[in-house]
Amino acid sequence: MKIKCVITDDEPIARKGIKGYVEKIDFLQLVGECEDALQLNTLLAEQEVDLIFLDIEMPYLTGMEFLAQLKNPPRIIITSAYEHYALQGYELNVTDYLLKPVSFERFLKAVNKVRDALARESAAEEVPYLFVKNNKQLKKINLHEILYVQSLENYVIIQSETSKEIAYSPLKKIMEYLPEPQFIQVHRSFVINSLKVEAIEGNQLVIQNHKIPIARNLREVTFESLLKNKLISR
Repeated sequence: MKIKCVITDDEPIARKGIKGYVEKIDFLQLVGECEDALQLNTLLAEQEVDLIFLDIEMPYLTGMEFLAQLKNPPRIIITSAYEHYALQGYELNVTDYLLKPVSFERFLKAVNKVRDALARESAAEEVPYLFVKNNKQLKKINLHEILYVQSLENYVIIQSETSKEIAYSPLKKIMEYLPEPQFIQVHRSFVINSLKVEAIEGNQLVIQNHKIPIARNLREVTFESLLKNKLISR
């Protein structure tokens, strides 16, 4: 994974030093250099950036002033000759704070911290799944493929787009792994994937070739969750 980064500093020598460090790190990709926060603002409007090396004392707008007004900022590593801004920087959720002159050892530690944080975020965004134990086999089921889950006393049937699995588990336990509002309990014996509903026929939901009953006491909340003010009628 390449981390796209930008250097923002009004001192050419400082930019050159950080650029030299960036070129030594294989997972960093320099996509721009800015002399001040105004140039940086223009650059961010034109392309996505993962990391900004940001100086503080710059003309027009300081690094801190710019960062304070930035919505959904990328990862920030402050590079400054002034240590008294450090507390303010961490209050603005910067990843690290480097004092000039920056040593390569300290630079490497900071960018490794960014890489590790982005890797954790990427892992968290992976497709959610669960494993179902059936006899001696553990089978992986991606949550987005599940059509519905049906309770049969102490067992459940997990019907997905490609398979039908039977597992020894109460429905309540399975529901702990199914995120709301995507998964809705529409009956004491059924939890459905709301994204898979194709039609509503009276007190039944149509999901592919399956018809799922809607309990009378859950009808109102089911309709509210599914329709979400997206009903067109005549």
